[in-house]
Amino acid sequence: MKTVGYYNGQIDEIDAMRVPMNDRAMYFGDGVYDATYAANRKIFEVDYHLDRFYNSFTALKMPFRLTREELKTELQKCIDKMDSNGVVFVYWQCTRGTGPRNHLFPTDGKPANLLIFIREAKLTDLRRPFRVLTEEDTRFLHCNIKTLNLIPNVMAAQKALEAGCDEVIFHRGTRVTECAHCNVHILKNGEFRTAPTDNLILPGITRRHVLQICKRMQIPFREEAFTVDDLFTADEVIISSAGTLCVPVCEIDGKKAGGKDPETLRKIQKAAVQDFYTETEYMPDIID
Repeated sequence: MKTVGYYNGQIDEIDAMRVPMNDRAMYFGDGVYDATYAANRKIFEVDYHLDRFYNSFTALKMPFRLTREELKTELQKCIDKMDSNGVVFVYWQCTRGTGPRNHLFPTDGKPANLLIFIREAKLTDLRRPFRVLTEEDTRFLHCNIKTLNLIPNVMAAQKALEAGCDEVIFHRGTRVTECAHCNVHILKNGEFRTAPTDNLILPGITRRHVLQICKRMQIPFREEAFTVDDLFTADEVIISSAGTLCVPVCEIDGKKAGGKDPETLRKIQKAAVQDFYTETEYMPDIID
């Protein structure tokens, strides 16, 4: 199959799939999701993504009934139906169920809906730095839950595109939080700094991975809030996500940024790419 779509056990090409109109995602965005990448039919860091997924739907009191191993089996079943052995994007979401529009939780006892899709994809090329914008973070105060409610992120991503940029870095007042769909970090005097995992940011899996790399390579690190001013004085500004294994930022709001500690940055990048290869046995062409 060129793409794989899955809804509550039914599998077909994505374009052939149909979701009920009364799925609560349609009216309320009443669901949570997670996403990562796989290569050679092996999901990268799957257990960490499942940890976050289960934390998200538990926080919203959703009646998801599959165990971790059962969900992992369904994800793998979809990946195995793909024609490609290369890099694929793996997405799954849980919604509160299906029923007439009503703000209250359904009481019919029906299980949550599970949607999965798989499509061919590429990891971000780390050889091309990002240009970014900054923008006030107006999202709600539960950013640690990976919900389907992403309108501020969508609007910010479109604004970046229209400005010829790659991402938006959000901030609340002077404090930097995260990007429209990534985490953001800085390097300063050889130290890696990233925001703490409170309710203002998503606990990124690649963020966790990079902290693990820093510990392994004895690169000092701090989980501490930093400011917009810190972005401009940092030696490097780094963006990460499941598909972006630490890409540098070269411009913020039209002003030059980073580029002062490429050695430390490259150590982290090479380690992240090597870990991807070690787990998937697939070496992506994203770094020299």
